[in-house]
Amino acid sequence: MGPSVCTTERNPMAAASSPELPTAPGPGGPSSGVLAAFEAAKGFMPLHEGLALHAAATEAARLGLPLLEVGTYCGRSTILLADAARAAGVTALTVDHHRGSEEQQPGWEYHDPETVDPEVGLMDTLPAFRRTLHRAGLEDHVVALVGRSPQIARIWNTPLGLVFIDGGHTDEHANADYEGWAPRVAHGGLLVIHDVFPAPEDEFTGQAPYRVYLRALASGAFTEVSVTDSLRVLRRTRTGSDPRR
Repeated sequence: MGPSVCTTERNPMAAASSPELPTAPGPGGPSSGVLAAFEAAKGFMPLHEGLALHAAATEAARLGLPLLEVGTYCGRSTILLADAARAAGVTALTVDHHRGSEEQQPGWEYHDPETVDPEVGLMDTLPAFRRTLHRAGLEDHVVALVGRSPQIARIWNTPLGLVFIDGGHTDEHANADYEGWAPRVAHGGLLVIHDVFPAPEDEFTGQAPYRVYLRALASGAFTEVSVTDSLRVLRRTRTGSDPRR
């Protein structure tokens, strides 16, 4: 499990100050303040996919259940889940070990030296994530689960209104995230998968999420709701089926 990846251009970390945010999203989507915080945060998700994620989270939050994200990185997409959770009075949860996934290690395209802890010589995106939530005014609406996704999933029993899979992009990690968290999606809840790229030339960045997406559809437990570029939204429509099969 690791942070999200996208082939779009990355946005830089926000400056130390941030605009004061309204207490609720604007009609039909996030407020201008929330959007500004999203755009300023370090991360990879483009705005149009972020808006689709916010819409899915807003819908799923109506179930009155927590919304969970796998792959926090520095909290860019967490802002959108937290905003939807705040409006509905539920909690957003985000899972990450904060040591970076494969493509973010030194020598790889998505490595950011600013995320390296100089004392231990390893990536540590947790401080940046905390700053992101603080600047957005959303700390009280998010619970950060710091650890490896399969370990946390094994001890998690609460149904979820939404699971957003945006972690590691190897088959091992993408499948572990799916197997660990898809069974926790409540009936009528949403499974959202990011970086779904069907083209073979996108083997590293999106073929594993694509295979997980196909697996979810083949399970019979999920029905596709929407497609926004690399973001897929699926609804759990079958009660009692096991997405791990």
